[in-house]
Amino acid sequence: MNMQAMLKQAQKLQKDMLEEQEKINNKEFVGKSSIVTVIMTGEKQLKEVKIDSQKLELDDVEFLQDMIVIAVNDAIKQINEETENKMGKYTKGMPGLF
Repeated sequence: MNMQAMLKQAQKLQKDMLEEQEKINNKEFVGKSSIVTVIMTGEKQLKEVKIDSQKLELDDVEFLQDMIVIAVNDAIKQINEETENKMGKYTKGMPGLF
């Protein structure tokens, strides 16, 4: 393969990677725990927190804090998995790139 063809292929690969990353960034991920639901972007920005107040007692603040952490971590896990699934095809053999 000549250098020009390799350069063209690398440019296409870069363009494809950027398009996939943009799709992930624009997608919303919903993380859940028993009484908390969070919505995050693929850029790991928290957009919304919903609390099922019917299941919450007034003295459950510590429990609520734990449920928020669980829900946020659930959404982040989904973002990481989506990123790995979509971007992994571009980074085979290059661990830690995303």
